[in-house]
Amino acid sequence: MSQIIAVKPVTLATPPRGTDLQTRVSAPTAGTNLPVIIFAHGFGLALDAYDPLVDHWAASGFVVVQPTFLDSASLGLGPADPRYRTIWRQRVDDLETVIDNLPELLEAVPGLAQRTDVGRLAVAGHSWGGQSVGMLLGARVIDEDGKPGPSRFDGRVTAGVLLATTGTGGDDLSPFAQENFPFMSPDFSDLRTPSLVVWGDHDQSPLSTRGPDWFTDVFRLSPGARALVTVHGGEHSLGGIHRYGAADTTDESPARVDLVRTASTAFLRKELGIDTEAWGSLLNDPTAIDPTVGRVDEKPVEDGSPAIS
Repeated sequence: MSQIIAVKPVTLATPPRGTDLQTRVSAPTAGTNLPVIIFAHGFGLALDAYDPLVDHWAASGFVVVQPTFLDSASLGLGPADPRYRTIWRQRVDDLETVIDNLPELLEAVPGLAQRTDVGRLAVAGHSWGGQSVGMLLGARVIDEDGKPGPSRFDGRVTAGVLLATTGTGGDDLSPFAQENFPFMSPDFSDLRTPSLVVWGDHDQSPLSTRGPDWFTDVFRLSPGARALVTVHGGEHSLGGIHRYGAADTTDESPARVDLVRTASTAFLRKELGIDTEAWGSLLNDPTAIDPTVGRVDEKPVEDGSPAIS
């Protein structure tokens, strides 16, 4: 593991947004040809969250860029603000703004731009952040007429990590979610970018009428989802990935967090061409994953059908 550095806030002027876009840039202090992960936080959080993941990724040789979206509690934007009802679209716009301005953002860390390969680009997101980055991977939102809306696919993105990402809409949503979050109705059929899906088998969401398996929909229904990490006993925070020692972590477990970190790192190293053996080594080493903590399932490449029961 390498020493790391983090710089925040790194601000992009975004007049049409109404609030400038703030980001945090984390990176190893050494190394060249560094790949990039753009991370999307969950509802209400901000650029300073998810250190248990971000620190690990940066120490493993990734540059991590974290934007703060308009739903962050740190900005205090409420339902009375006219921007509130379209925040889900603005989140995707913000991710695109980050990608478009990566060279400028990297300049915030002296010498980092020259050490980074922006062509090796992945996106990752937790909860609402999973839906946000999923749209760059090819997922779309079903409109009121029942048809998939505009594509926001971005071919610059090579791989994705979808953490506790919500499933299908319609009758699978609770009445509250149907009324307040109509955009929570994804179509995964065009999500073709290679992606890793992570879910907790105790993640019972009040937004869904289904059980925790709702969070596996993106794996079952998208052709790009390559593998599924099941975190045993994991709830929505997957053991506490959003903050060290967070009081709101109901399923705190360093082992669960470590599974998420280890699996996501190996998957991204493979998909970004850094270490083509990393993922296979994780799966083939019987001691790499404690079966009491979780497991990994892959789809057979030949037909794309799930390998789980």
